[in-house]
Amino acid sequence: MSNKKKKQKKLAKKLLHKYRLVILNEDTFEERFAIKLTRLNVFVIMSLSAIVLIVLTTILIAFTPIREYIPGYSSTKLKKEATNLNFKTDSLQQVITMNEQYLESIKRVLKGDVATVEFNKDSIIKAAEQEAIEYNLNPSREDSLLREKVNKEDKYNLFESATSKVNFVLFPPVTGTISESYNVKEKHYAVDIVVAKGTPVKAAADGVVVLAEWTTQTGYVVIIDHGNGLISAYKHNASLTKEQGDLVKAGEVIAISGDAGELTTGPHLHFELWTDGYPIDPTTFIDFE
Repeated sequence: MSNKKKKQKKLAKKLLHKYRLVILNEDTFEERFAIKLTRLNVFVIMSLSAIVLIVLTTILIAFTPIREYIPGYSSTKLKKEATNLNFKTDSLQQVITMNEQYLESIKRVLKGDVATVEFNKDSIIKAAEQEAIEYNLNPSREDSLLREKVNKEDKYNLFESATSKVNFVLFPPVTGTISESYNVKEKHYAVDIVVAKGTPVKAAADGVVVLAEWTTQTGYVVIIDHGNGLISAYKHNASLTKEQGDLVKAGEVIAISGDAGELTTGPHLHFELWTDGYPIDPTTFIDFE
């Protein structure tokens, strides 16, 4: 026990033993600077210096651009570029999804896999009559004055005020005899026009070619998007003169008629009209004879 106490006193004496650090002029041995130190003071000062140095280095690395030069730290510029690329990738993915949906709808048009909606005419008329009974349809004084004003404008300014509600006119792609008419019950959403082989097939209206390719059942097919939800399809062609993405004008030759495909029975044009995803009878708008 006494030896242990002696060792502790000896260690404390060593730590607290004072030393003098003197800086002398080498030529004159003049004392220029002197300081008293102990081993304990030296240890404390070195420990504090090391801690301060570590803290300063950490702050310098964490809050300054210097950290970008240290392996393992990412660059701020690279993070921004990665974020922008992520946004662009997401936008491109949305565009691809929309294009896939559009092409899928075009495929359904080609296959004729579209359900038609049948309306009960009598029920619609009855419902309209019922609504007319429920509401007071007698014109008010203001309504009568407005109608009178409009009638006068129509009477004296016919050509100035009249405007067309139709943005385009549909032209017959070919002229000939209709061998098979539009028939919803048999899912024949088109008219078949008998023409001589090699007859030019023309665009029914201005638009963009969204599909121009060969199919086993219908031969060479052209589909044109005319805008406003209107699409026209031309099937059983022998060859095509337009490609996907081409702009076409009304009456411009887009294909040469033939009897290509497994579902043909002779030279003819299979012509379809679709509006907002529903088939319509082309003979309602076009005279093929």
